[in-house]
Amino acid sequence: MSWALSHLPPRPNPIPRPDTSSGRNNPRPRHGRLPLRLLSTLAGSLSGGMLILGMIVGIGVWRSGEQFIDGIKMALTPQPPEEQVDVRTVVVQQVQGASELTTAVFAMEAVVPSTSSRTIANYEVGKTTLIYVAYGEVRAGVDLSELTPADVRTSGDTLRVSLPPPRILDSKIDVSRSDVYDYSRGFLGLGPDRAPELQEKAQEAALQKVIVAACEQGILQEASTRAESVVAQLLVNTGFEKVDIVSRPPEATGCAAAGDGASAP
Repeated sequence: MSWALSHLPPRPNPIPRPDTSSGRNNPRPRHGRLPLRLLSTLAGSLSGGMLILGMIVGIGVWRSGEQFIDGIKMALTPQPPEEQVDVRTVVVQQVQGASELTTAVFAMEAVVPSTSSRTIANYEVGKTTLIYVAYGEVRAGVDLSELTPADVRTSGDTLRVSLPPPRILDSKIDVSRSDVYDYSRGFLGLGPDRAPELQEKAQEAALQKVIVAACEQGILQEASTRAESVVAQLLVNTGFEKVDIVSRPPEATGCAAAGDGASAP
């Protein structure tokens, strides 16, 4: 045995291992791995935050449905600019909705005779007379469609509106309440038989008589006063503390023009 051991070849020297404790012979220092660890930690934190945010959104949608989504849309959508409102235009539109505002009505009965003669050689040989009892009606007021923004003024908490002048809006003979009181062709019936023509003539004369009476009774002034009150009620909720309504005076030809343009049915 001693011979065998003495003739064995000598062992080679062991390969020295790097000392990891002291950092010698280390091809990759430890501080080179620190950024990678920070990045991986940060990525994990972000993915976790996104997961939590997704869970919150999911819970919100589950609980409130479309309201939650609408809230997000409203938060992300820029608010439109505030629109400027022209108070004068709004007032005009509100008042014009009433169009022709009738604020006074005058009614009366008129007894009107109408005649027609028959002549021969410039001598009257017969005469026809028709007496007509007419019931006439006249409506007066203001035409609010004529109102313009220039007629509306604002000063602080006061709103001032100038109304168009009052005028006759309508005049008519109520044929259902009117009738021929008497119709006569004279002695021996020699007068001309012109009942329709005489009745139409009587209606026209009666209408003119009713319009004149209405104007003499101050129907335009009454219509103006009542129009101011009605329009003030229309504008009471406009937000102004004081609403001042004034009417322009009636035109001098207001009643005359109505009389000229009146016509019986």
